[in-house]
Amino acid sequence: MSKKTSVYWALALTVLMLASVVAGCGGDKKPAPAAATDIKIGANWELTGGQATFGQSSVNGAKLALKEVNAAGGVIGKKITLVVADNKSEPSESTNAITKLITQDKVVAVLGAVTSSNTLAASPVAHANKIPFVSNTATNPKVTVEDGKVKPFAFRACFIDPFQGTVMANFASKSMKVKTAAIYVDQSSDYAKGLAQFFEEGFVKAGGKVVSKEAYLQKDKDFKSTLTKIKAANPETIFVPGYYEEVGLIVKQARELGYNGPMIGGDGWDSPKLVEIAGKDALKNTFFSNHYAADDKDPAVVKFVADYKKEYNQTPDALAALAFDATMMIVDAIKRANSAEPQKIRDALEQTKGLKVVSGVITLDANHNPVKSAVVIEVKDGQLVFKEKVNP
Repeated sequence: MSKKTSVYWALALTVLMLASVVAGCGGDKKPAPAAATDIKIGANWELTGGQATFGQSSVNGAKLALKEVNAAGGVIGKKITLVVADNKSEPSESTNAITKLITQDKVVAVLGAVTSSNTLAASPVAHANKIPFVSNTATNPKVTVEDGKVKPFAFRACFIDPFQGTVMANFASKSMKVKTAAIYVDQSSDYAKGLAQFFEEGFVKAGGKVVSKEAYLQKDKDFKSTLTKIKAANPETIFVPGYYEEVGLIVKQARELGYNGPMIGGDGWDSPKLVEIAGKDALKNTFFSNHYAADDKDPAVVKFVADYKKEYNQTPDALAALAFDATMMIVDAIKRANSAEPQKIRDALEQTKGLKVVSGVITLDANHNPVKSAVVIEVKDGQLVFKEKVNP
């Protein structure tokens, strides 16, 4: 080898060594991948779009649960990693999100989605791949049962719309003692339509009369013409089953039109954005059904609220609480199955019984739904205040 050739190879080797150092120390560092022994759970939640606060609260609740689980040594000797996908508050994106989680990220179970429409869109993918999922807050009965058949891989941590609708029907007729009601429903939402149906059935059964029924669509902004028609029917209360973005505007515009009667709804109202959109004065004399109350004195709730405030510097809503609970349902199933195999997790989930969580004690019925209590929340001076508890 000539001297010239030797110099050439020496320089080449030096360049290669420098490139190796730069690659190892510089540039954008990617987070370390999950350890091969970790158990990966997916989360298909609404992180952007019309229900973004729901998804963000859900992620916070799940992360808090897994922080507690992993700090205690994990489950079956392994840590649990949460892999999050944004469904952008759209059913089609929910299908894409769960497909990615299952086929690319190789999760063994999935949390979410939040809304019924997005959960129903994701459900066929989970079943086709035999991956169990637990929705924290999808309340439509079809999430777990359709055409009279139980969906084997579908579970939830929340009560369902027939119970929630009946709770608010009874609250209106018995606690508020009203005889007439109007229903203003989000026609684009499976959740809202189901809740409206069960409220009407319960209210009429209790002796009430529905004097007006109107509809709107998600992302509508101007509700005044329809609210004027509703006001003309002179209902003693207006039931608005929908999500906080539209509900906030509906309440605000109803008050601007001079309707001062009680306005009531379901758990889709539960968001800090509700007060921002409607204003605290407009929300006087409003009530909605929910899964838990942050001011409940139950020790499990007190601990959860304190831990959540310490972690995120804010009071947890029901979405966070139920995401915590749904996560614990999967953790409990893995523990009892002594396995991270999806089929064994599914089998164990089906046998969930007496599991103490933030929102109560979860025992799943034959339809994969928990038998649990509901609470009615009053919005008072811009704060969510416990009004009463309703047992199943």
